[in-house]
Amino acid sequence: MTDDEHKIPEGELALQTIAMPGDANGNGDIFGGWVVSQMDLAAGVTARKRARGRVATVAIDAMTFLKPMKVGDIIGCYTTIEHVGRSSIRIAVEVWKTDDFSSLQMKLTEGIFTFVAIDDQGKSRSVPSAVAS
Repeated sequence: MTDDEHKIPEGELALQTIAMPGDANGNGDIFGGWVVSQMDLAAGVTARKRARGRVATVAIDAMTFLKPMKVGDIIGCYTTIEHVGRSSIRIAVEVWKTDDFSSLQMKLTEGIFTFVAIDDQGKSRSVPSAVAS
């Protein structure tokens, strides 16, 4: 077992899906672009909630593919807000596979996504202050 198999995902589950045959190459590995799009969706959900409105992806600051993803893998995208600026939000995303039978989890991919809060005209706007819980 690797160290990642002993750990648990960091952050909040923002998206869960299953890798389908149409998302794979000829070897049965899932295309990296499909994985990135799932991560962007998950980070977008988190950014939108924090910004309380529209956001747009402005950068993928880091991306690491740790292990291949196969057709049929159930994956969860976990997000953590790393930094909130005046109009930007930086979010760490981890993608974990959950084994159907053992419920063991394994980290497959991780990345950092940056979003900017935008108004109805697509112009940047300030991110509201965090709401006290």
